[in-house]
Amino acid sequence: MRLVNYMRQWRSVAKEALDRTAIVAKFLCLLHVTNNYLCSPTLVYGPSMLPTLNLTGDVLLTEHLSPRLGKVGSGDVVLVRSPVDPRKTLTKRVVGMEGDRVTFFVDPLHTDRCQSAVVPKGHVWIQGDNMYASSDSRHFGPVPYGLIQGKVFFRVWPPNGFGLLEQ
Repeated sequence: MRLVNYMRQWRSVAKEALDRTAIVAKFLCLLHVTNNYLCSPTLVYGPSMLPTLNLTGDVLLTEHLSPRLGKVGSGDVVLVRSPVDPRKTLTKRVVGMEGDRVTFFVDPLHTDRCQSAVVPKGHVWIQGDNMYASSDSRHFGPVPYGLIQGKVFFRVWPPNGFGLLEQ
């Protein structure tokens, strides 16, 4: 009789443990889908997007649906996988879409010389808001649309900049 009670108790504990494990697994799956396919927080820092973003860092919310649906346009701030170093992610503004003619300063620190380029099919032209301290399409050319990881829409940190990101 004692063995039967012990087995019932063990079965009850095992069932509860399995149920809680299933809940945790479902939560982790939901977190993965949300973070990778819907919306994720991103820490960005550096001088290339001054004055829009802070030099010391901003926490931004990035949505991942717009690039998949083709809803990224000129003026949008985006996260882009670097075409030069795929381990890095860049935060830049889309300046031109496919077919657009973009005129840009080649080296604004040393010369006023301008150059024009036509953005090829399936590509975008990205530039930092601070042209004096940005490595962007002026240096590595148009970026394939597939390298866009998300569109920035909200600033979470610092508190004085909390809210929707201005275009």
